[in-house]
Amino acid sequence: MDNNSTFNFIVDKENKTIKIQREFAAALPLIWDAYTTSELLDQWWAPKPWKAHTKRMDFKVGGQWLYAMKGPNGEVHWSVATYKSIDFQKSYVGVDAFTDEDGNVNESMPKSKWEVSFTDKGNTTLVEITNSFDNVAQLEAIINMGFKEGLSAAMRNLDELLISLKK
Repeated sequence: MDNNSTFNFIVDKENKTIKIQREFAAALPLIWDAYTTSELLDQWWAPKPWKAHTKRMDFKVGGQWLYAMKGPNGEVHWSVATYKSIDFQKSYVGVDAFTDEDGNVNESMPKSKWEVSFTDKGNTTLVEITNSFDNVAQLEAIINMGFKEGLSAAMRNLDELLISLKK
């Protein structure tokens, strides 16, 4: 990995947030597309050997990304991101929740608000994410599910994808 792959992951239980910073060795338009188009998300979002599969995506305010994480032994876990605001190539806000395959939210599972911002640094792009939770129990549940490890692995997948896209 290159020097731009620093992964900062800060848990703040007092404010019920997780703050993530990750810099990628690619220009802003490509990183924006990697986070906002299903064709690219499906190639990197799931930590290996899992695969992401989009059922539907409508990247607009009020739109949703309904997707599954598919495991190597046939496991399938559905989630939905509902987009609340979008500032093209700068930021977006969405609410993420676990669902069934039709997008019906599982209220017994954690939900979080994702505030994702993108900073153009020339040949690199800084992505900053703040995940906010309604309560500490939901934050702890996500951590216990391996969120840090899974997201870190997914971001390494994006590093690999970026190399192949630049060829």
